[in-house]
Amino acid sequence: MKSRLENKKKQLYKCEVCSYEFTVKSNLKRHMRLHTGEKPYQCEICMYKFAQNGGLRRHLRKHTGEKPYRCEICLSEFSQRSSLKTHLRKHSREKPYQCELCSSEFSQHGYLKSHMTKHTGKKQYKCDLCMSEFRFSSHFNNHMRIHTGEKPYKCELCKSEFLESSTLKKHMRTHTGEKPYKCDFCTSKFSDRGSLNKHIRTHTGKKPYKCKLCMSEFAQSSHLSTHLRVHTGEKPYKCELCKSDFSENGSLKKHMRRHSGEKPYKCEFCTSEFHESGALKSHIRKHTGEKPYRCELCMAEFSASSSLNRHMRRHTGDKNYKCGICLSEFAECDYLKKHMRIHISTGKNTYKCETSTCNILRDHIRFKISNRESLYKWEVSTACDTQLLREQQAITTDSRASTQDML
Repeated sequence: MKSRLENKKKQLYKCEVCSYEFTVKSNLKRHMRLHTGEKPYQCEICMYKFAQNGGLRRHLRKHTGEKPYRCEICLSEFSQRSSLKTHLRKHSREKPYQCELCSSEFSQHGYLKSHMTKHTGKKQYKCDLCMSEFRFSSHFNNHMRIHTGEKPYKCELCKSEFLESSTLKKHMRTHTGEKPYKCDFCTSKFSDRGSLNKHIRTHTGKKPYKCKLCMSEFAQSSHLSTHLRVHTGEKPYKCELCKSDFSENGSLKKHMRRHSGEKPYKCEFCTSEFHESGALKSHIRKHTGEKPYRCELCMAEFSASSSLNRHMRRHTGDKNYKCGICLSEFAECDYLKKHMRIHISTGKNTYKCETSTCNILRDHIRFKISNRESLYKWEVSTACDTQLLREQQAITTDSRASTQDML
């Protein structure tokens, strides 16, 4: 009996490919699949294949949500025993993996392997489709889903699908309302770390994103992307009703409210409603008396930036609003509108355009906003511009002559 046990202990099963030895024949059989690439176990939900049955069982927990392994310290749950083992090192602060070059210590072997690429400069994970290289296997796996279109992480509440588990976690907070990230400067809370980092820049004033063309700096990468359209002239957002183009999606949304008549911003003090939040803010200052915009020359205060801009023209003498008929210039758009009533009239002083079908000048002149300069200009068609100016000069000469006769 004893000799039989000794013979069993001595019997080893050797891999003919890499000479690795096993005491159990079934272990050698599983090992050989590493060399052959055979994956006999397939997930019936997503068709993913595995070399071992245990790998399939662990994978199925991603679909079922089963997490049988629980941390007794913080009650966190995990789908794999190895994940729990790695998690426990956070509590124990154990870091068994050490870099031989710089003595850095890590809680996981994968972190050490990724760290070593800093010394070697090698990125061991390479995409065969687009040749992108990655230091982390997790980053490589996530990248591959861009090519395959796979979204294995699904929300059970709204059926949204995601490439990464971390994105699903962030999404779930939109349902639960959880905001675990707190600002150290104020009481604001956020559902994800990225939003917290953006918010903190409002306190620190840090602007890490710089435009290489004009050196403008921005707190968020999205703001830089939008700014670059000023240089390129790109306007990717189009209104399907009037074909207007916009550089920002937010500007298109505001514009669409002009068509729909929607006014989602309501004043708490009165019944006024507005298309834009900025207009509501300016309106509320009428109730509160707040005047945050100050002239640095005379210390006059204003509730709206546009009011300050108009006021500044009194100091600078700028007249940005020009009449397209008599070339008179005005400091404010309202003054130009009043002036145009001289040209646009009914009855005796009706001006006729000889080069078009319209009979009343009022119907012929069009009001146009210049997008580049943000200036209001009254313009007429080039075909009859000379005729209108000639008529205006004749009327002015006649009025002067009649005045002199009266004197």
